[in-house]
Amino acid sequence: MLRNALEPWHILVVVLAVVVLFGSKKLPDTARALGKSMRILKSEARSMRSDGADAAGTAASAEAAAPGSPADSRR
Repeated sequence: MLRNALEPWHILVVVLAVVVLFGSKKLPDTARALGKSMRILKSEARSMRSDGADAAGTAASAEAAAPGSPADSRR
């Protein structure tokens, strides 16, 4: 039903409507702001991922280094 719903001329109409609505002067500024936001989002996601991996790594090493921990007593 929706197969091939997005034809090239649909994209052309959308681009034309965006240019008409926002004007050609504001589009570069908007694209620049969007690019900065995407870079910030990627760097924050990368730092959260590395923080999570660091926390998981220190928790696992702390359990392995602690003799007589509750995990050891279950064996």
